[in-house]
Amino acid sequence: MLSFRLIFRGLFETLIAFSKQMGLVPIPLKKEHSGYVLNVLLVPLLLAALQLFVGGVADYQTIDKTWMIAKDAKSGPFGSIDQMGITTAYNITRNMAEQNRGSSAARVAACLKEHFIDTGKLGVDAGEGFYTYPDPAYLEPDFLT
Repeated sequence: MLSFRLIFRGLFETLIAFSKQMGLVPIPLKKEHSGYVLNVLLVPLLLAALQLFVGGVADYQTIDKTWMIAKDAKSGPFGSIDQMGITTAYNITRNMAEQNRGSSAARVAACLKEHFIDTGKLGVDAGEGFYTYPDPAYLEPDFLT
């Protein structure tokens, strides 16, 4: 009798092969993890960008320009926040603040609520967030100059 582990391994490998045949890129995980891979990498970056902005270190366009130039990226952290939705960034930072994971998270959440959530600037889907859509400034040819 085949063990559950062998059956699961065969099913897992079949799903990986099937997703590749469909033109997808599978991201196999060896164990369950909150946030999986992308969010675990992305959340600290976006939080750092928001902290720089809310702390008055740099405006959002400067932060985005810095990231785009350094990483040869098509958008920066604030373009990404607009794409995922400012409500999502707000919920993450509010949750972090409620878990007492830093007062800066509370300041970020309060800023997002006051200046974006309460004013309907929710990101790409709303037509405005940090940038205005469908033609955000970071896509303009002279944005990085």
